[in-house]
Amino acid sequence: MGGRRAPALRRGHDVYRPPTDAPVLDPFRPPPEPWLAGNRGIEYATPAGAPVQAIGPGRVAFAGQVAGRLVVTVNHPDGLRSSYTGFGAITTRRNAVVRSGDVVGTAGGPFHLGVRRGDTYLDPALLWGAAPGAGRVFLVSEHG
Repeated sequence: MGGRRAPALRRGHDVYRPPTDAPVLDPFRPPPEPWLAGNRGIEYATPAGAPVQAIGPGRVAFAGQVAGRLVVTVNHPDGLRSSYTGFGAITTRRNAVVRSGDVVGTAGGPFHLGVRRGDTYLDPALLWGAAPGAGRVFLVSEHG
């Protein structure tokens, strides 16, 4: 981890991967309006203690507690930002360089993965071609 530079992203589905093999509890459901309810990521049915992996290469921007929950955020070289919420334990630290598949923590039970480019939420499953209707990208802006 240490002082390595984050690797350059390659094109294709070999760059990003699901963070777990657990089934999806709640898929990406963009709200019809930015202020309405929806799911701006994917909720996974992970058992407590299951490893959670980085979805792609990048640098850990945050690893700690937010509103009583453990959160890890990774900035990826292509401008995407992935956020993982619902850890039992975090096994990475801020500024660590991670590769796709590196364990960043263990689940505290079901956990949530969100992916954004700037203020726009993306369907994370489209990154590895697993979403129904793959090829369609759902964008949700926070600013209407």
